[in-house]
Amino acid sequence: MKKPINIIFVILIICLLYGCSKDSRKQVVIYTSLDQVFSEPVLKDFQEKTGIKVKAVYDVEASKTTGLFNRLLAEKANPQCDVFWNSEVGRTIILKSEDVLTPYVSPSAEDIPAQFKDAEGFWSGFAARARVLVYNTDLLEESELPDSIFELTEPVWKGRVAMGYPLFGTTATHVAALWARIGQNKTEEYLKALKANEIVIVDGNAVARDMVVAGRVPLAFTDTDDVNVAAQSGKPVKMIYPDSQGMGTLFIPNTVAMIKDCPHPEEAEILIDYLLSREVESRLAFSESAQVPVRDGVETPAHLPDYSSVKAMVVDYEDIAKNMKEATRFCQELFVR
Repeated sequence: MKKPINIIFVILIICLLYGCSKDSRKQVVIYTSLDQVFSEPVLKDFQEKTGIKVKAVYDVEASKTTGLFNRLLAEKANPQCDVFWNSEVGRTIILKSEDVLTPYVSPSAEDIPAQFKDAEGFWSGFAARARVLVYNTDLLEESELPDSIFELTEPVWKGRVAMGYPLFGTTATHVAALWARIGQNKTEEYLKALKANEIVIVDGNAVARDMVVAGRVPLAFTDTDDVNVAAQSGKPVKMIYPDSQGMGTLFIPNTVAMIKDCPHPEEAEILIDYLLSREVESRLAFSESAQVPVRDGVETPAHLPDYSSVKAMVVDYEDIAKNMKEATRFCQELFVR
């Protein structure tokens, strides 16, 4: 007669085989639209410092933010993600309105200016990028450079400017910001004028920058991080902070938020605290992404301007989110691909 199996012994063996101690179970799942080359080293350092395993899902250049945004909406009833690290702000705010996020006020965000934080604690912003114009220094003289994005509808720029497809990422945020800043009618007129002037629509900011690097167009819309990567590698490019004498340059912070009913809330809070730390803001500033800290006193490289030294566009990020759906619909119809 066989002896009965001791169920406690079996459970103990399973635990030993699969590591079900409390420490070994600690993990956090993060979705991030910040380029993997910039975000992955930060997340690896967090894992090494805390012992919390990080499972990261990254977005692709062509669908920046939008792919993960749609995934979070689809998973709303059964969340798989704990933290959303978004490289922009508009769709983070939309996720709040869709009841995908839950509030968490991180102590690390205490000294972040109020304009970069949700009043109810649903998201916090840090490490901003600016929407700039990148130009090829071999093709354009300083005397030829535009001061404003609105000059790009003039005949001299016909077919000579590139822009990422404005349904995704920071390009979509930029359009929604114009919607909020100068109004729907003027924004629509401007975009129609860009199309009439044969603006070249490409798959994302990096592609637009690469067209400038290759000399296929002399100038393009992009973000500061994309320009800095090329400049640091010796490419013949520089950037323009546009509209310094007018409405100012749009700054778009990274945002971080906790997902409602996420599977690992304690670990999520620890990760959010880390991402909002001065250490991470400084690291992103010194990296090739050259992200601008949104608070004073964070150590930055000499070539990176302080946020306060550049005239920033005055815009409510909540208004950007409210306008994004209509702005995206208009761009989809205008820039048919």
